[in-house]
Amino acid sequence: MGLTAQWALAQEYPRAATLFENVQIFDGTSEELSEKTNVLVVDNIIKVISTEPIIPKYLSVTTINGEGRVLMPGLIDAHVHLYMATLPPELSVSPDMMTPEELEQNAEKAATDTLMRGFTSVRDMAGPVFNLKRAIDAGKVVGPRIYPSGAMISQTSGHGDYRTPADLPRTPTSPLSPAEELGIGAIADGVPEVLRATREQLMKGASQIKLAAGGGVSSNYDPLDVSQYTEAEFSAAVEAAEDWGTYVTVHAYTPRAIQKAIRAGVKCIEHGQLMDEETAKIMQEKDIWLSLQPFLDDEDANPQEGEKREKQLLVAKGTDIAYNLAKEYNLKTAWGTDTLFSAKLAARQGAKLAKLERWYTSAEVLKMATSTNAQLLAMSGLRNPYPGKLGVVKPEDARALGVVKEDALADLLLVDGNPLEDIKLIEDPAQNFVVIMKDGKIYKNKLPASDEGDNSGEQVD
Repeated sequence: MGLTAQWALAQEYPRAATLFENVQIFDGTSEELSEKTNVLVVDNIIKVISTEPIIPKYLSVTTINGEGRVLMPGLIDAHVHLYMATLPPELSVSPDMMTPEELEQNAEKAATDTLMRGFTSVRDMAGPVFNLKRAIDAGKVVGPRIYPSGAMISQTSGHGDYRTPADLPRTPTSPLSPAEELGIGAIADGVPEVLRATREQLMKGASQIKLAAGGGVSSNYDPLDVSQYTEAEFSAAVEAAEDWGTYVTVHAYTPRAIQKAIRAGVKCIEHGQLMDEETAKIMQEKDIWLSLQPFLDDEDANPQEGEKREKQLLVAKGTDIAYNLAKEYNLKTAWGTDTLFSAKLAARQGAKLAKLERWYTSAEVLKMATSTNAQLLAMSGLRNPYPGKLGVVKPEDARALGVVKEDALADLLLVDGNPLEDIKLIEDPAQNFVVIMKDGKIYKNKLPASDEGDNSGEQVD
């Protein structure tokens, strides 16, 4: 874009803006950095990207000289639990051990810490985060964009059933379990109950629906090998979600659980570490997403004992197999952390992303955590909570996330160093992410800023 056009642009948009000068761009899709470039953000949109000087004459502008640093999209974590990530497990499912106010404050801190690690968007895969999302969107709490699932829908004895045998049998007059009261899980058996539970999450504001399709590591009563829900029950949830313009994803590890869910119309698999080659082929043929986490038996593994430890080791052993199958069959693969019950492990969000270099190049890792994960977020279609355009009626009209391109939403990181050469830079966001911007607003800036006019951007360190 030439200077004349830029002057005209400035006159057309006499609003607050941020100008990044002298930066190299990782745009979320390319494997190479751009040449030295300038980027103009107006309100919450990337308006101009140019190697020529940008002169926003009539804008109230904050100018940041990148001095050759790398400007990249904000990171996206496709599998989080903001409500439970930093709570001890006994607190996460019992409302009696912490007040509702304390639980909300803990979730708010988890959200703020997530943004300050450079994660500007997250897909929350079970938990009562609807109020937290609204507070963040209203500017009352600092945190990332949240794509909420609400409660994980589970059959009796499933991965989302936190009751004990002493709570059985359930009758029509039985009270909800503590986890159900909190909105962490929703126990539903049979098509009518699954329909109701799905519709309840949509009513609350779910952008996608999550069901438990198989056994889990952290749950007490379901072995890892069991398959959960019938195809009819899955189909009911899928139809209800599609009626609202969105999709169903499932917690599943094994071939039987994964394949049954896919036959019923499920579009995404969370985990999948125990998948086999036949399952990978089916996922390729059906164009199914794999939301995979690098679960290994290392410093990032949640402490487990007894049978849970045995299940954990089995999943960790399958992680290499799952990633290799995902690469061999070119599956649409997203990345997430799925951290539970540990503030220490939650703080290693970037380190868990960098761990993907075991299977991918640095560029592939960063693409997965930006533009690829953004494609998964966009699967929520008409339920996308951040369309970016007023009056949006079609998913394709939404503003782009996870990329540095003109007309995309301005979620940006300025990195002190080149993460394409050294992916481990993202392990230390406090040191290496010198600017964090979400939705056009600066939340962290360690560099001197040249202000021309007012700059109302809040900064949080």
